This record gives sequence, structure tokens and C-alpha cells, in this order.
Amino acid sequence: MHRRDFLKSTTIAGFTALLDVSDVFAQSRQETLVVISESGPNNLDVQGVGTNRPGYEVAWNCYDRLVGYGVKTLADSSRSYDQNAIVPELAERWEVDSKGITFHLRRDAAFHDGTPVRSADVKWSFDRAVSVGGFPTSQMAAGSLLKPEQFSAIDDHTFRVDFVRPDALTLPDIAVVVPAVYNSELVKKNSTAKDPWGLEFTKTNTAGGGAFKVEKWTPGTEVLYLRNDDWKSGPLPKMKRVIWRTVPSAGNRRALIERGDVDFSFDLPTKDFAELKAKGSVAVQSTPISNGMWCIELNVTKPPFDNIRARQAVAYAIPYQKIMDAVLFGEARPLFGAASNTPGDTTWPSPTAYNTDLVKAKALLAEAGMADGFETTISLDAGQATLSEPIAVLVQESLAALNIRTTIDKIPGSNWRGEMMKKTMPFMINFFSGWLDYPEYFFFFTYHGQNAVFNTMSYKNPALDQLIDQARSLAAKEDRTAYEATIKQMITLGYDEAPRIPLFQPYLSVASQKSIGGYVYWFHRQLDYRSLTKSA
Repeated sequence: MHRRDFLKSTTIAGFTALLDVSDVFAQSRQETLVVISESGPNNLDVQGVGTNRPGYEVAWNCYDRLVGYGVKTLADSSRSYDQNAIVPELAERWEVDSKGITFHLRRDAAFHDGTPVRSADVKWSFDRAVSVGGFPTSQMAAGSLLKPEQFSAIDDHTFRVDFVRPDALTLPDIAVVVPAVYNSELVKKNSTAKDPWGLEFTKTNTAGGGAFKVEKWTPGTEVLYLRNDDWKSGPLPKMKRVIWRTVPSAGNRRALIERGDVDFSFDLPTKDFAELKAKGSVAVQSTPISNGMWCIELNVTKPPFDNIRARQAVAYAIPYQKIMDAVLFGEARPLFGAASNTPGDTTWPSPTAYNTDLVKAKALLAEAGMADGFETTISLDAGQATLSEPIAVLVQESLAALNIRTTIDKIPGSNWRGEMMKKTMPFMINFFSGWLDYPEYFFFFTYHGQNAVFNTMSYKNPALDQLIDQARSLAAKEDRTAYEATIKQMITLGYDEAPRIPLFQPYLSVASQKSIGGYVYWFHRQLDYRSLTKSA
């Protein structure tokens, strides 16, 4: 046996042994779901500072929201959330009038410690979301949820949201991950004068009443969940226990799913997806990630990328097709090579007019006064290195032809969001997907001058801000003709300015044992354990 194969086999054997130990505590293997992924949560609180995407999975399963989204069956028989269907969760019903929304809470809902859920908890939770700053507050603002004065606890089971302006995204925004409902008294008992919202406590402890509760979290290794048998906001999940382990090696993740040692391998590399699909030994599903794209993101506040010609030069130097072929194996939707940066319709994401043209790139560099090239650093999230690292290598090679000299900085996944918030990285390879599937929502987070964490480029353009705000207003007025014209102008300006350079719209690919059912694709790109089933 080769040393590499020996190490892989012993790593897998050790992992399997850990699962066996964990299973001692489960009712039975039949009621236990074992999940693996490339990276795990760095924070158990979606409203925490720098919480990464895996942290959303914890929040989604361990906290309730007032409302959620329905589920629909797609043409290929797979299942997806339905953004056009808002369904009850903690709120049994609600009424929308010209001035706001009134929610009526379930009277039997309780938090994990048995404390009844009251509208005062909802009020405190919404106040917290609009006050802590960073991503949570930006997310609430996407639905015009801006200040505590908008939220009222009318009585123990009636909660009111007042509008600050008409906004078609207000109710949909209440159904996403951030407006989770917290056990306010528990969090307040564990807050301090320096930490009035208890962020340090909720970083390592859940304070919700959702379908699952965290039994144990070992950062970088695993999360163990137990079902909340007293959950009232939906059908009781079939799984009594979930074991979610972090396995950074793509090869090990593939071996574990193929050997049957785990039930679910989440967010598969494209090469593995294509090969597993061909083999047919496990079930595989792939869904285009709604409102999402991988991009090159350039910090416009400092040279050289404060120069639009330098940014456009990079856009024409990207080896787009090589990335599609060598990294993605065709398992993505290209976002380059259109006839114009002005889209023909409002289908989103739309491709740019950029393609690989080194002659044009060199000419643009010369126009920028940078004919001799420059030096920069390409930063990427090591937690997504399966894709981002080979992309970075191909980009580095192509830029070298322009005498643009680069180094690659792989930032640990647990630190990535924190580094993004600093807005100091000059050149990033990054992914963003908007939870609400509308182009103006994507632009609000990634281009708008509010400078949300996802505007990694620190790009500010009052003309584009006006178009984004106008599109949101026209959507609320249901003026479709003016809305579509505004969206096209918004996309054109953003693409021409090139602070971020779209590469492709990826697919979210998963593999599971054929005994696993009930998988649903969600906008947050994480697993919802509540719907999953396991047959004999």
C-alpha cells in the first residue's frame, strides 16, 4: 500500500470509529443522520460577528422564525424552497395592511429550556438584529426593517411590524435566517455592559426553540444535535440526532460517502459530482445556486484598482473557459461572453460582455498608465479551496502574461468573514448569493454605497445607488415596465465599472446514500434537517 493510500485509509478508519462512539448515544443508527462537509461553523449565532455560512445551518435548524418558505417540486423532480410561498412558523397567521404587518404567535411554542415564546422575545430579537450592525443589520435593511421603533409587542401573542416605506421585500426578508427568535431572558442573563446583546454567549450556545438543539460543538471538528421533541412550529422531524463533521479533504469526503460510512456529503466538488453521477452508487443532486455567482472582487479604494481601466484589463485577462473546463468540468453556468453588458431581459444572474482577450487587456493597462504591470495579492477562502484555489492558480498564470505579479493568500475559513469585514484585501476570489432571488437585492448587498460586508470592493457610486433604490421602489409599486428598464440600467453600470467581475453561476451539488430522502435546496445553501428521512 502506498503511503498516501495508507494515510487516507487510517484517516477514514479514525473518522468511522468516532461515528461509532457517537452512535452509542443515539436511539438507533436508523434515527441518526451523519453529515460531512468541507468546513463547519465558526459561530452558532447568525447575528454574531463574522459568522460564516456553515453557521447559518445551525441557526436555521435551532431557531424558529415568524414565517418560512414553502417547498416546490422542480421539473427534474428535485425539491426547492418556493420564494413565492410564505408559510407559518412561529406565527400561525398574519395580516398585512397599508401601514404594516400584524403577526399572531402560536400559543404552545416554547424555547429549548421550556420557557414559553412571547411577543416580547420577538420584539427583542428584531431589535437586536437591527442594532448589532454588520451583516445582520444590513440583511434586515434589505426588507426596510431599520429600527426598533418599527417593532411592537401588542400582547403576549401579537407582534407588529410597522413599515417605514412600501417594500415588496419586507415579508420575504422576515422569512430568511437572520430574523430568528431568541430566548431574550436567557440571553440577557448572559450579557454584559460591554456586550448588551449577549453575542459572546450565543457564539457558543444556542438560545432558540427550533426543531433541533446543539448537544455539543467542537469547533473545526463536529456539531452534535438532538431533536427538540417539544417543537410545535412544524411536523416533528424524523431524525432524532444529527452528527455533522468537518472533513477538509475532498478525497476523504468522497471515500466516506462511497463506503457508506456517512449519510450525506454536502457541497461536492464538481469533479466528484460528475464522477459519482456516472457511477450511480450513491444519489446525487445538483441545483443552480439562485442569485449567486463566483466573482473576482477588486478593492476600488486603493491603487491599482481605483483605476477603472486596470479593473477592466483584469476582466479581459481572466481565463474564463479554462476555469469552466479544468475546475468546473462544465458543471456551472458561464457568466461571460455576452454581446453586451446590457442584458436583453431581467433574467438573473446575467453574463457580462467580458471574455479572454489579452490584447485588449494590455491596451487597457497601457491606458491606465500601467503598461509595465503591477504587484498584488489574490486572497481566497481556504474553506472553499476546492474551487477557489485552482481558480486562483489559473488567474495567476493568465495575469502573468500582462506582467501582473501576484501571490496567493489562503485565509482560513473561520477567519474569512472577519477579513472581508476589514475591506483591506485588494483582489479576492469570492462567492456571494442573495437569499432573496431578485437582482436589486444582489446589488443592494454587493454594490450599494451602504457598504455592506459583501461590498468587498468598497465601491460607492451615487448613480448606481439611485438605480438600486429606484428598482426596489418600483417593485413595491408593481410597475413592471419601469422596473425592468431600471434593472437593465443597474446591471449595465455595475458591469461597465467592473469592481467585481462575474465568472460563473455555480451549482450546489450533494451526495447521499439512496436511503436518504426529503432533501430540499434552500437559498442559504445549507442543510435543513427537518425534512430529511432515512429508510431501511
